[in-house]
This record gives sequence, structure tokens and C-alpha cells, in this order.
Amino acid sequence: MEEKIVSLKKNSDFRNVYRFGNSAANRYLVLYKLPNKGHGRRFGFSISKKVGKAVCRNRIRRILKEICRLHFDRFPDHYDYVFIVRQTSSDQDYHQMEKHIWHVLGRLIKQERD
Repeated sequence: MEEKIVSLKKNSDFRNVYRFGNSAANRYLVLYKLPNKGHGRRFGFSISKKVGKAVCRNRIRRILKEICRLHFDRFPDHYDYVFIVRQTSSDQDYHQMEKHIWHVLGRLIKQERD
């Protein structure tokens, strides 16, 4: 049975991840990652109004959530993840966003090893 995506909701959770987490970025996304104390994997999505109208922002958020859901096991357990979407992402499709996510996640994991 597939696990349900647990979303970060509280502003304090987002602030914690920003303040204490590690980050990696490319032109399209910034990904923050912070260990949590046994809460499994939790995901947060931050998409500025600069990215586009509500329809565009919601489409990108749905794409990101679906990628996280389908590839749940590729994200290390017991971490909070926050995706910040940049303006250049507004015209990206599912496969392009997927590629950008693996790029920044790979950079984060490599950063931790070094």
C-alpha cells in the first residue's frame, strides 16, 4: 500500500526547515532538507505569486506532489523537504520537473557526503 504524502502546514515548520536545513538549488527549484524526529517524510511546497496565476501555481504544486508520491522511496526517510519553485518553472511539464527534482536532490545528498 502506498503511503500518503504528509504535507508541512505550519509556518513554524517551514521556518525551521529554512533556518536549520541544508539546501540545494538550480534554475527551477530550491530544495531544503532537514532531519525530523521520527515523523517520516514530510513535504512542503512554496510557490510565489511571481511564478504565475493561481491555475499555473496549482498545476506545478500538483506535479510536485505527484512526483513525491510516485517516488516516495527515493527520498530518505525521517526528513522534512521544502520545495521552493522559481519563476522559470512556470512553463515546465511533469518530466522536466521530475528531472529538476532529481538534480537538486542529488546535489543535496552529495553535499551531505562531502
